[in-house]
Order: sequence, then structure tokens, then C-alpha cells
Amino acid sequence: MNFENLMRQRYSARAFLADPVPAGIIRHILDVAQKTPSWCNTQPWEAVVTETPAATQRLRQRLYDHAAAGGEPGPDKPFPREYVGAHDTRRKKCGAQLYEAVDIARTDREARARQMLRNYEFFDAPHVMLVFCHESLGFYGGVDCGLYLQSFMLAALDQGVHSIAQASLAAYPAVVREHFDVPADRHLLFGCSFGYADERHPVNRYRTERAGIADAVTFVRE
Repeated sequence: MNFENLMRQRYSARAFLADPVPAGIIRHILDVAQKTPSWCNTQPWEAVVTETPAATQRLRQRLYDHAAAGGEPGPDKPFPREYVGAHDTRRKKCGAQLYEAVDIARTDREARARQMLRNYEFFDAPHVMLVFCHESLGFYGGVDCGLYLQSFMLAALDQGVHSIAQASLAAYPAVVREHFDVPADRHLLFGCSFGYADERHPVNRYRTERAGIADAVTFVRE
């Protein structure tokens, strides 16, 4: 695909097939993503990728059990304090579309909680990537890692591999660091589950909207 098609066709997959992505394709995707630009070429992203479904399952079980047991979130970087205005409107609409796609009523709290926990099952994806950044690099290291995530997702789609970016996987950094033996000065920023999308599943059929450039850009002519 060309770049425009990748941007227009990418979506957050929430149902995956069990088929693993060949190791050579995973490495190719990561090699392309490694070309991401960064502040002073620091290349701050440090990714841990489960290359096999067995490795994915071990982490999946540990994170799911922790979350399902009511583990208290403690992200390294604070999640948004609140959503206001258009941000809140877009967030609520996205959630409503998701619950409608999986036939969950707005008032069904138990079903909504189960759907939330699907994040920690990686939506059955055979692979997951966790991205860390040295704590000294602060906000701008996080910006660079966000660029890396975008590069990874587009490079993956170019190989027919779908993905979903997940801030939820950063809710329990201590669990993840212990599982992978990652030093404490590496902050967990986000995760990304990936694999081949189950395109027959209704959750993969809806698409979120994007605001027009008039809502995001101020043009200056003088």
C-alpha cells in the first residue's frame, strides 16, 4: 500500500485470529519502525515483543489475572486527568460504537467490565509489544515513542498485520517489569497487540470518525 491508503485503512483491531505472524515478518516490521525520527536521534524506544503465542499467553494470563482480581492501576505516566469538550464527546461516541458492535447495552455494567478486561487478553492476539522509555527523557521521550508506535502500526499493516495501541497495558508497569525483568528506570508507556485480524468479527467492522482539518488546524496567512 502507499502511505495514504495505510492511513485511511488502519483501524484498531479488537478480535484476532490465532495464527502467529512469521518471525521474519515481525522483524521486518520492527526494522522499518526503527527508522522513526527522534529528538537528537536518541531513539528512546525500548520494545519487548512476544515472538511466540506461548510467550504471549504467559504474559496474557498474568496481566489478566491481576486486572480481574481488582489490581490497583499505577501507571508510570499519569493517564488523562479528565476529558472535556470535544475530547469527551469523541471518547463517548467511540465507546458507544464499540459497545453497539459487540451488542452490550449501556446499562449492562458487568458486560462492559468484561469487555474492558479483554484488553488484558490482548483481544486474543498472538503477539504483543510493550514499549518502555528511560525515565530521564520525560515528555519528549514519550513523544518519540509515540511516533515509533505509529510507524510500527503502519509498517505492520503494510504486511497485512493488524494492531491496536493500548494505553491500558501500561496500567500495571510493576507487573510487566517483573515479568520481563526490565529495570525500574524504564517507564512503561503503552502496549500494542498485533496479529491477523478476524475480519468476520463484528467488533472489527465499525470505524471511528475523524474531525476535519478545520477542527484541528489554524491557518495563518499574514
